[in-house]
Amino acid sequence: MTEAQPPDEARRRLHPLSPILHGAKSIAVVVAALSWQTLNEVGLERFAIVVLVLALGVVIFSLVGWLTTGYHVVGRELRISDGLIWRRNRAIPLERLQAVELRRPLLAQLTGLAELRLEVVGGGKTEAPLAYLTVRDAAALRERLLALAGRTPVAEAQAGAGARAAATSAPTLEHPLLRVQNRDLVISQLLTPQAIFLPLGIAFVIMQFVLEAQWTFIGIASTVTAMAGVLLQPVRRVLQDWDFRLARDPGGRLVVRYGLLETRSQVVPLNRVQSIGATWPLLWRGHKWLHLRLDIAGYAGEPGGDSKRSDRLLPVGEFTTARALVWDVLPGVDLATLATSPPPARARWLHPFALRYLGAGLTPEVFVSRWGLLTRELSLVPYARLQSVRVVQGPLQRRLGLATVYADTAGGRAGQARDRDLAEAWALAEQLAVRARLARA
Repeated sequence: MTEAQPPDEARRRLHPLSPILHGAKSIAVVVAALSWQTLNEVGLERFAIVVLVLALGVVIFSLVGWLTTGYHVVGRELRISDGLIWRRNRAIPLERLQAVELRRPLLAQLTGLAELRLEVVGGGKTEAPLAYLTVRDAAALRERLLALAGRTPVAEAQAGAGARAAATSAPTLEHPLLRVQNRDLVISQLLTPQAIFLPLGIAFVIMQFVLEAQWTFIGIASTVTAMAGVLLQPVRRVLQDWDFRLARDPGGRLVVRYGLLETRSQVVPLNRVQSIGATWPLLWRGHKWLHLRLDIAGYAGEPGGDSKRSDRLLPVGEFTTARALVWDVLPGVDLATLATSPPPARARWLHPFALRYLGAGLTPEVFVSRWGLLTRELSLVPYARLQSVRVVQGPLQRRLGLATVYADTAGGRAGQARDRDLAEAWALAEQLAVRARLARA
């Protein structure tokens, strides 16, 4: 007997307010591009007319884009079509789906809408963002796509329109795992080099102003710009991770929610997790804090951002909290009992100060590696997620008889056993390959 396929649905459009939200962002960019000098040259009335004409053009362009954009589910594919002159049709196989994220920028929050983003295997960027849908429709479509991606009986039940309506109206029972205190989040970002050295920079600027008794406009502008650049990353992290929450849904998937100006809700099947990374920044160790990240196959994140190829598991927290989370995501892995062995003593020529903090080890479940002097890091790679194993030697390593073993995953990061004895490196690589085959079997 062949497997029954869910019936195909009619092509659907995005929410009617989508052109206005897309147009609003473009209009803001246009207004910002028109300089203050342009306003002085043409006058307020002509400036307003120019902005109005450009805004009308942007809205019309966005409306045409909305009329030509649609999506529907055909079998186990999500198909999206858009474009007027150059028509584009995309088919996304749902078996390649890694995670589905529901985002709500500020304008979307004010209008009750949401944006759905899909992360697929091998994706260099987010596939087919559906902007915008109602929160209810976006949540229902996310559940349906994840169910179809898992090839579960739930997928067949949710294939029809009636089942989708039921999924939309029924509340999802989730098991809360964690909620990060916003106070800890703010303090953690104050304990960064940018925040620590900013008062020194301000004091230096004040001293210069007092000693010189004059200050030019260019000097003021450059100083303000430099200070804003220093503060940008900590402020951005606070805004991104605000009200961070973790939960498990009834299907055992990890549900991550965070954000202030832009809220995000991501559902991650645990079998898509490629590795877990733990980091102990120098200034956090007085509070015994660390942060955890997940590496997810196909997760592209923001271009040029720090979220590329990874996602947050714990922005800031104590070791006991991190230990419980690691055990929940990787059952059987205890963060407190991970044993590692150091490289040979001759590796001190390459790491005169940080040798004692290098190490690697094999546990029954994961490959463990650690490194770092000021900022200490730990990587956990499940054997079943290994894609390849490499033994690499640099020129200095060849002279010292050392080599580094890389355990590559589909998430883009690799576990590293740095500067091991050459014979030990080859034996470790063989062990990793054998354990990977057994874990996948």
